[in-house]
Amino acid sequence: MSEAPRKSDQAFRTIGELAADLGVPQHILRYWETRFPQLRPLQRAGNRRYYRPADVALAHRIHRLLNEDGYTIRGVQQLLAGRSGDGEEAVAATGPTPANQQDDGFPNQDLLAIRRMLADALEATA
Repeated sequence: MSEAPRKSDQAFRTIGELAADLGVPQHILRYWETRFPQLRPLQRAGNRRYYRPADVALAHRIHRLLNEDGYTIRGVQQLLAGRSGDGEEAVAATGPTPANQQDDGFPNQDLLAIRRMLADALEATA
């Protein structure tokens, strides 16, 4: 049996095709449409969704930010809107901090030096 011909990168995608491409269920894409106003596929009769190439690229970016980079929905919303948490324009080079990497301002190198010093002190007393 032969494979189905691959669509052009400029072709519209159905929700099923995009969901299969991203590896997520279709209801996730419909949820993203409610959370990200930038993601607006064309809707034809019977509410059939057709994703333009720009929508496909945006869906891939949202998927990467959420599932690989660790951003929250709100973090991706702010990133796509181009602003930081306080309403100011975000600096593109730094962007928001992913949800799984909180910066509490504590210098890690200093902590490692303290840990080594304590370990040396324990060895000296033993």
